Amino acid sequence: MSASGTAATGGRVEHMLRQVEPGRYDAYEQLLHALADGELWMLLWQGAPGSPDAQYGNMEVDGFGYAPCVTSPQELAASGWNRAHELVTGREIARALYPDRWGVWLNPHAPGGGVGIPWPDLRRIATGLDRMPAGPLRVTEPALELPQFYALLTQNAHRTQAVRSLRRGWVQPALGSPYLAIGLDLYDTSPAAVDAVRSMMRQSIGSVPDGLPVSTVALSDAYDPVALWLRANARPFYDREAHAGRGSASVPGYGYPPPAPSGY
Repeated sequence: MSASGTAATGGRVEHMLRQVEPGRYDAYEQLLHALADGELWMLLWQGAPGSPDAQYGNMEVDGFGYAPCVTSPQELAASGWNRAHELVTGREIARALYPDRWGVWLNPHAPGGGVGIPWPDLRRIATGLDRMPAGPLRVTEPALELPQFYALLTQNAHRTQAVRSLRRGWVQPALGSPYLAIGLDLYDTSPAAVDAVRSMMRQSIGSVPDGLPVSTVALSDAYDPVALWLRANARPFYDREAHAGRGSASVPGYGYPPPAPSGY
């Protein structure tokens, strides 16, 4: 990237940084987009850029770890940092830090202390901001009564051998429409199994009322905040192993498929 290009992207990051304030989720989202396409000056606590012993600085805020950085050469000078630094793109540093649950903190030397980008938002930058809902997310038990959808989904899940259990949650993003999340707990994540699960959802989704968004999330995803909430708080509404343990004489209950017809 040319010097003018670097200045342009850095200027956009700093412009959006000035717009961020409590409750301005729209401005924060625009800052994330600017960071994804921009560059950051990461502060090295030890080592030189590219060296095996290079180590970013670190800081802790409210129990979460962040690597401090600055957004331009001018901010680097203003910070008084007298050790080495490394110039990286926003996507590069997002991919490097989020798996270890580290965020970045922009311009911690600035009046007001700068702005922190926690690791879930770095994950969104790394994997695609438009692919994942904007946080912070509010996840609760669904209040909508959808017995037809849940009954059809559990029947189809029972026929799909890759499915161990299903959970559900109501997700309200900071920006955008709320949606119903179906958590998928799978025995098998091979391509054939994933295709079977997609077919299961396609066969079931027609019973959802028009206009109600439905999304799926893998419960095995150790980084997805919706998956983390579902594993910790939501009881399965379909559980293959629990259903098998009920025995053939048991009466089917809500959320479980009825006995299979002849030839099933």
